[in-house]
Amino acid sequence: MEGLIEKAREIALQALNDVTRSNGTPFIGHPDAVAAIVRDEIGLGEESVAAVYLHEATREHHDIDISAFPPQVRTIVEGLNKISTIKPKDTRLEAENYKKLIVQYSKDPRVTVIKIADRLEIMRSLNLFPRNTREQKQLETLMLYIPLAHQLGLYNIKSELEDIYFKFASPEQYRQINQKLKATEKDRRKLTEEFIEPLKKKLTAEGINYKLKIRTKTAYSIQRKMTVQNVPFEGVYDVFAIRFILDCDADRKTELDQCWKVYSFVTEEYEPDLNRLRDWLTNPKPNGYESLHITVKNKQGASLEVQIRTKRMDDIAENGLASHWSYKGIKHEQTLDNWLSTVRYNIEHPSQVKPEDIPLPPSNEIFVFSPTGELIILPAGASVLDFAFRIHTGLGCHCTGGRINGKAVSIKEKLSTGDVVEILSNKNQRPSYSWLGYVVSSKARSKIKVELDADLRRQAAAGRELLERRLRNWKLELKDDLVAEMMHYLKYTSVITFMADIGNGEIDINDIKNYIQNPELLVTRNEGEEEKKKALRKWKSSDDILVINARGVKGLEYNMASCCNPKHGDEVFGFVTRSAGIKIHREDCPNAKRMKEMYPYRVQKVVWQEKEA
Repeated sequence: MEGLIEKAREIALQALNDVTRSNGTPFIGHPDAVAAIVRDEIGLGEESVAAVYLHEATREHHDIDISAFPPQVRTIVEGLNKISTIKPKDTRLEAENYKKLIVQYSKDPRVTVIKIADRLEIMRSLNLFPRNTREQKQLETLMLYIPLAHQLGLYNIKSELEDIYFKFASPEQYRQINQKLKATEKDRRKLTEEFIEPLKKKLTAEGINYKLKIRTKTAYSIQRKMTVQNVPFEGVYDVFAIRFILDCDADRKTELDQCWKVYSFVTEEYEPDLNRLRDWLTNPKPNGYESLHITVKNKQGASLEVQIRTKRMDDIAENGLASHWSYKGIKHEQTLDNWLSTVRYNIEHPSQVKPEDIPLPPSNEIFVFSPTGELIILPAGASVLDFAFRIHTGLGCHCTGGRINGKAVSIKEKLSTGDVVEILSNKNQRPSYSWLGYVVSSKARSKIKVELDADLRRQAAAGRELLERRLRNWKLELKDDLVAEMMHYLKYTSVITFMADIGNGEIDINDIKNYIQNPELLVTRNEGEEEKKKALRKWKSSDDILVINARGVKGLEYNMASCCNPKHGDEVFGFVTRSAGIKIHREDCPNAKRMKEMYPYRVQKVVWQEKEA
């Protein structure tokens, strides 16, 4: 697309025509400055620069059509627009989470980089903002953007952000340290010249090719050292450091030999402080960092730090591939660390990276907000119910649904990064077993199980109390062996569950009464076809009908069932029991339907003899 940047800037000019900054200057000056940082100081291409302008335009006017721009540009704009909606509730407490959210919104890694450039321009223009806004920008920069810039290897930007922050946050300390740095600048230049002069001949004689990097710490870094080590400015040994970068073959033995040779020359010429020797050549750091550090004193007693490494080692340390963020001791998460390291490589090697090769940020988490702006991190796939339990167990237990971005949804609705979630609840709502299928977070699952178990125990206690009270009224006794038989028959493995179902009405107490009065109605659930055949062979004769009180009943024992007390002339049937012969029941017996449906093979046709015996 020809004129990509020009077309994007024209759209921004029209959209921002009436918008000004706090000092009254046209707002277009902000995207112009950010675009310059992105292009000139970081080195990103025209797609990134165009996205800077389109982001500012569409943030002010959501209806602007940018569909004509390449997909990558639109993706960057979308990410920048999402990040601009982040309103940290407490940056200091949630810094790691907000940093992850910024990366999560960066489907294209360049989004994070452009956002850092945007923050640099804001910090350079910090005087334009009201005091309250200025303080918030400072805190966000310290907690979010400085660590991100460091990990991406944007060290110059990181150092500038630190110094601007320090200048506004502690102006007096900043002024004092800068005055001391300026006052000692000539001394440092002189020390450098004096330091290298006696080493030149030795290095040349050994054929060692090297380059010196002279580094002076920023005011912010010096202040941090002074605070951590509780020393004055003069007590910070590495305010001034000299780094030897050796140009040699990337052969392990060659590299080590040359580094240690330089070390020997330095320590022969200057007094070393062996307590401050850091040998990361013999034992590289877990993150891959390799270097040799030593603090020495010159003839005048001035201390300076010397770092010795090869070009390969320096490249790894400088471009972030050694996870330099971890080296500095800043908190990080491995998946995020790896992703940002890859981003840094992609920035530095644009010709080697295709758009489809750019990795997506870690996606095993989602980031959502409460209506008050609190940032909540949940596992990917989390629902409204997960969110409710994350806020408070009580809210989760009474959750009836929610609103996502103002739209009413059910408790099982899935959440996405950036959603604003409000929970709806009712004091009468209680967890059910189906809820376990709606949640993915371990906290929600465990809390639901605890509540379900508590409910079950409450129902079981109520069921036992109800059963015992009713049995006392009936003057009946429920024996343990009969309870076990009933549970076995009804396929219960837990007394608590059995009693709970009595409490919630799943089991009719009248049925239990009938079982107590007629235990022969119970059979084991394992009774199979063979048992059925045995029962039929044992109790049934060749006669289809059993005549009660007639002669020739073939000696079968029978008696009248107490549950219905049949009398001569009633319509009756016989029921074959396991141990009490045949019991005679009335056709309208409360148990008749159950016996005929469940045990038809035990039912015997019965008639009365013509006259009662």
